[in-house]
Amino acid sequence: MEPIRVLIADDHPHFREGLRALLLSTPDVEVVGEAGDGERVISLSAKLQPDVVLMDLHMPGVGGIEATRRVLHTSPHISVLVISMFEDEDSVFAALQAGARGYLLKGALKAEILRSIRAVYSGEAIFGPAIAKKLMQYFASPRPAPENLFPELTEREREILTFIAGHHTNPNIANRLHLSQKTVRNHASNIFTKLQVADRAQAIIRAREAGLGKNG
Repeated sequence: MEPIRVLIADDHPHFREGLRALLLSTPDVEVVGEAGDGERVISLSAKLQPDVVLMDLHMPGVGGIEATRRVLHTSPHISVLVISMFEDEDSVFAALQAGARGYLLKGALKAEILRSIRAVYSGEAIFGPAIAKKLMQYFASPRPAPENLFPELTEREREILTFIAGHHTNPNIANRLHLSQKTVRNHASNIFTKLQVADRAQAIIRAREAGLGKNG
């Protein structure tokens, strides 16, 4: 098997050195480059086309969130795994909305870092234990929805978005609302377009942030 090609992006040389040493000792991973600022991450990603970018959020110039967005705009096949000191909700959700596939905190165990690299390379979404706990607490906390929520959506689309936010499948939604699955798919497609989200996962994040789907 070809090794997983990794680009390390962090503005701290010692942290980059530690990651590089870890990855160099791993047979199925290859370090193809390093960057200490956001602009360099973007240019190297375009040039080297790594499989995975290990992305710090706080870097001089262009930060990790914007760098993630711009890397994936030109190279959507690259998997971004955030490794950051920040564990606040705003940072985590901003990274996910920018397209990051995973989020670890600095200080994660070596085995966890390697497992996460392999996971995002395989198309999975993965979070360190502290981040996963924070996400669960966030989604479990009730948040009142504004009265005029998502005014761009029709009443039926808001109803379907609520089910989507509750992790209901299209067949389940169709059964509950006595609609055809094709109709539900069409409504879902319209919802994604109007909310300017790429997929169901991003729609769930938007809806949950607004307070939809809290009761499953």
